[in-house]
Amino acid sequence: MGLSLCLIVFRNLVLKLLLINIFIVNYVSFASVQLSSCHDEERLALLQFKDSFVIKKSACAYSKVLRWKSSNCCLWEGIDCDAETGHVIGLDLSSSCLFGSINSNSTLFSLGHLQLLNLADNHFNFSQIPAAIGQLSGLTYLNLSKSFFYGQVPLELSNLTKLSSLDLFCNYDRDTEEKFLQLRNPNFKTVVRNLTRLEVLILSHVDISSEVPDLLTNFTSLTTLLLKGCELYGDFPDKIFHLPNLQWLDVGFNENLTGRLPEFHQRSPLNTLKLTDTQFFGSLPYSIEKLDSLEIFKARHCNFSGPIPTSLGKLTKLTILDLGINNFNGDIPSSLQNLTHLTSLLFDDNQIIGPIPPWLGNLTMLTALDLHFNLLHGPVPQSLSLLLNLEKLLINDNNLGGNLKLDMFFNIKNLTELGLGHNNLSLILGKANKNVTSHQFNYLDLCSCKLRKFPHFLKNQSELEWLDLGENKISGQIPNWMWNTSTYTLTLLSVCNNFLTGFDQIPAILPWVNLGIFDISSNMLRGPLPIPPPSIVEYDASNSMLIGEISPLFCNMSSLYSLDLSNNNLGGIIPQCLGNSSSSLSVLSLRNNSFHGIIPQLCSNNASQLKMIDVSYNQLQGKLPRSLSNCLMLEAIVVSNNQLHDSFPSWLGSLPELKLLILHQNGFYGAIEKPKQDLDFSNLRVLDLSSNNFTGELPSQYIFHWNAMKYIKSNGYGLTYLSAKTSYQSNLAKGQYYSPIEERYTITIMIKGVATHYEAIQDIFTFIDLADNRFDGEISDLFGNLKALHSLNLSNNRLTGCIPSSLGNLSELESLDLSQNNLSCYIPQELKQLGFLSSFNVSHNNLTGPIPQGNQFSVFDNSSFDGNPELCGDPLSKKCGNSQSSPPLEEDHKDSESILKKYWIFILAGYISGLVVGVVLADTSMKRTPEWLVERVSKRRKGRKGQRT
Repeated sequence: MGLSLCLIVFRNLVLKLLLINIFIVNYVSFASVQLSSCHDEERLALLQFKDSFVIKKSACAYSKVLRWKSSNCCLWEGIDCDAETGHVIGLDLSSSCLFGSINSNSTLFSLGHLQLLNLADNHFNFSQIPAAIGQLSGLTYLNLSKSFFYGQVPLELSNLTKLSSLDLFCNYDRDTEEKFLQLRNPNFKTVVRNLTRLEVLILSHVDISSEVPDLLTNFTSLTTLLLKGCELYGDFPDKIFHLPNLQWLDVGFNENLTGRLPEFHQRSPLNTLKLTDTQFFGSLPYSIEKLDSLEIFKARHCNFSGPIPTSLGKLTKLTILDLGINNFNGDIPSSLQNLTHLTSLLFDDNQIIGPIPPWLGNLTMLTALDLHFNLLHGPVPQSLSLLLNLEKLLINDNNLGGNLKLDMFFNIKNLTELGLGHNNLSLILGKANKNVTSHQFNYLDLCSCKLRKFPHFLKNQSELEWLDLGENKISGQIPNWMWNTSTYTLTLLSVCNNFLTGFDQIPAILPWVNLGIFDISSNMLRGPLPIPPPSIVEYDASNSMLIGEISPLFCNMSSLYSLDLSNNNLGGIIPQCLGNSSSSLSVLSLRNNSFHGIIPQLCSNNASQLKMIDVSYNQLQGKLPRSLSNCLMLEAIVVSNNQLHDSFPSWLGSLPELKLLILHQNGFYGAIEKPKQDLDFSNLRVLDLSSNNFTGELPSQYIFHWNAMKYIKSNGYGLTYLSAKTSYQSNLAKGQYYSPIEERYTITIMIKGVATHYEAIQDIFTFIDLADNRFDGEISDLFGNLKALHSLNLSNNRLTGCIPSSLGNLSELESLDLSQNNLSCYIPQELKQLGFLSSFNVSHNNLTGPIPQGNQFSVFDNSSFDGNPELCGDPLSKKCGNSQSSPPLEEDHKDSESILKKYWIFILAGYISGLVVGVVLADTSMKRTPEWLVERVSKRRKGRKGQRT
């Protein structure tokens, strides 16, 4: 027993001595490294490098170089020395407040033993990355990210063949989206060709502007490839998905990059896959289940389609799944209930059908659930109230129905974003509606939820940023307590399309100091206009019964983008100072009020953003303000039904974006002169000069320049509309809200006495209305060149001659009105080619001979041909004799020969006078258009659903 005890004591003693020896050896080794001095020339080089910069302490909290004080640079912060040689092999000055430029003469490049260089998160004053970087041939790690370098990445970077990690993540201008760094000449492929040892390659927001080179498929060591926002295009090499070590791949925000997900035949280490805002398309392969290490999968705003594969349910490590804004269809597969680690599930803006699965309530780690803009139906499952970690729940814009108790959401303590609007829900405000005092929301969409009063719980909300109560049945006045709700945080308030009658204070001074969007349109509001704060971006008080004048305070709104006061009882003079706001103002709609006086001198400088002005249906006088010629972004001018007295505004022809010019029913007068420039009105699509006092010949000369009316525009990429667009961002509270603002131009036109309303004008439509003037002369053959025309109205003028057979070329024409003129000859048989023609009127002319028979002419009644005694044939009671069964070809030939001679004389005159003869088209859609009504479309915007970026 004693012997064994001695052995144990001895063994412990030996063990202790051994440990002490190891400690001493290691300590001596460690001390020798720490105490060895760096080389003097490297120490001086580092000090000179430091002294070449200004240390901006205000730019960051701490700078490493401020502690470089000892004589041994190996002890300095951010410096790493070789243990044996003492040479500096690592320099990490990331986030060190450095400000200044670097050039190839910098002493940095004398540190020839460097293996690691990290200068990230400094400010190098937009200098270029020096070509001398190629001298540091021993580098294995290089990080120059977010350091405000500018210009072309040097070719010499390709000399760093030992690099395993390269990070050039670039700063860029978020307003203009200009990238500061470029990889164009030399290009991406040339610079990285020799860097075959790379494990990490980060070039996000570098302007590459090329295809992704196939050679990357040979970089088998790659674990990280980040090419976000690099202006990439072409097909993405799908073999990159099969790289054996790849863990993180991000090629998002390359809008012209296409690709498909390949079939996966073996397991992959891929952990993060981001394809957001690309043109990746096709279905998700069932074999995606092989990516069983995947934790983050973002494919938002792509072109994926087909059903969501059930195999996604096998990716049990997923924490973020974002497939929003695609074309997925079918229901949400039940296999996804296995994804118990999900914190974010985003299927918004697809074509998902079926009910909301109750089993979603089992995914208790969810903080964000976004299913809005789909085709979901049925009730909202009670199980969603079990998601106690939810911060965002968006199920708006579906077909959900039934009664829904708002109380169920107050139990989710962290819920700050709730979207229920634009369904068929009946929201029940229970007891909690009045008692809740602690629950605070940032975003609430309760639009079209059948509410009859303001929810009382809003009284206690102090952090609301977006509140949408539009399209409900709320009546009476806005309650007093609403004026104290979230006065410092509210940026959007919509109560449009209700039955509100007014405000509790007159004049109403809006209390929300950061309000950006205010929409009280389509109510029964009386009294003067509420005064918004200077922060306002969009102000919509249209379609009510407001009275009074526009306060001069509106001129102080330096951020005002859209001002819509149409369809009210407002009067007085339009404040001339609005012209000073036009640098930000894009949409001005004052239609259908009682304003008088003159139109303000808008666009006092070329910096104007004005896109649409509608002051129609008022009592305005004077001339069109000549300052409109400075509105280089102007797309629509609508001044119909006023008392303006002016000649034709040919000076507007130089506006490059002008698409709609509507001067209907004013006092415009005189002959329309020949265009003075080759590109006058080249983008014009809608022209309405009707019900004025224009004289002389039709403005046929302009046809050479109306290029937008010549060519039939394909809409293969989906319907687009004539509108003014911008976006509004709010950066308060927990994140950034993004709201597109779109003001679509709408038209109401009279066809056969019936008002036809277009809530949106597709940009493939073109219209011309020159009716109710005193134009004379013949209709030029050139009108046949306007092949995109949908409607042509030349009625109630003094036109003579024949109907040009060239009108048969207008294959898109839906309405043709030539009535109440002095036209003669036959109705051209070529008009039978107009397959879309649904409205036709040539009544009250001097036309002769048989009416064309067959095709669409069989549906036109007598009224289309009345007042032409020499016409015969169906539908008239007067029948044609045998000799009149068809128009005499010889006479037609003579007429066309005469027209052709005039045509060539006109062309010759054009060349002699220096005109460039071209061909163009026009735009309209009606039989007879005495009125054009242009107004805003009812406002239901995606952005009001609170999308976060």
